[in-house]
Amino acid sequence: MSANDRSLRTHSTTAFRELAKTKIRQGIALTSTLLLAISSLAQETSPSAPQPDAQKTSQGPFSSAEPAPETATITVPGGTSIALVLTHPIQSRYIHRGDDIYAQVISPISSGNQVVIPAGILIQGKVDKLGRNGSRGELYLQSMSITYRDGYVAAVSGPIVLESNEGYALKDPGRGPLVGAFALPAAGAGIGALIGHSVANPQPTTITSTLPPGCIGPPPGCLTSSVTAPGSSGKGTVIGAAVGGAIGMVTSLALLFSSHNFFLDVGSPVEVVLPNPLILEQDQVTDAIYGAEQHPGTQ
Repeated sequence: MSANDRSLRTHSTTAFRELAKTKIRQGIALTSTLLLAISSLAQETSPSAPQPDAQKTSQGPFSSAEPAPETATITVPGGTSIALVLTHPIQSRYIHRGDDIYAQVISPISSGNQVVIPAGILIQGKVDKLGRNGSRGELYLQSMSITYRDGYVAAVSGPIVLESNEGYALKDPGRGPLVGAFALPAAGAGIGALIGHSVANPQPTTITSTLPPGCIGPPPGCLTSSVTAPGSSGKGTVIGAAVGGAIGMVTSLALLFSSHNFFLDVGSPVEVVLPNPLILEQDQVTDAIYGAEQHPGTQ
């Protein structure tokens, strides 16, 4: 082999080695770049473990909030009777459906050892209709509310009946029938007097009797006696007036007692029976009663 051939081969080998080294370095650099890119992408894609505070924040306020405790209640059983007095008068002819009536508790109601409806608190009811049972007034209510002194209001669903005590529902015939009740006896007496005077006989009357009865003839076989009575026009007038006045009085009484309207004055005792159990909030009742005890003069 000539010197030129060896020099050429040596040069070619050297150039090939340099080229190989260059390619290897480029491959290593490219591989390193790819590994770094993949590592960086993996870090961005995979989520980091959340911190405890971040977990609480991400869960939101509803999941982190504790459930509110249930409100303690007091139950007044259905059928409980509450004694009241009216604070406003009731005249049935002027009360209509939807009007309000007002009363006040006069006897406290307890549940267990605790007073839950103290005396003195106000009752307000919405009227459905009114009625009368003998001398008792009956107030049918759509609903009712119990208002404590601190403003706490307990609603009572209807229907509810308030009934007055015996003898307190006074009959209310109205002005027209009342005037007629006074006028009828006088008018009846006047008419009766006119009738009695017109039918009375003003002439004297002779009454004749025989013994034996019905006999005709001279004595001693037939005894006859006669009595003359004066005229009775004055007597007939008096009798007629008395009869007419009595008729007028009976008519006036019937007119008065036929009225279904009644009147209940302020202070009239009434009673209500709870139709259903009454649920009260214990904290509200306790605070209201405590406040009333601390300030007994306020309403």
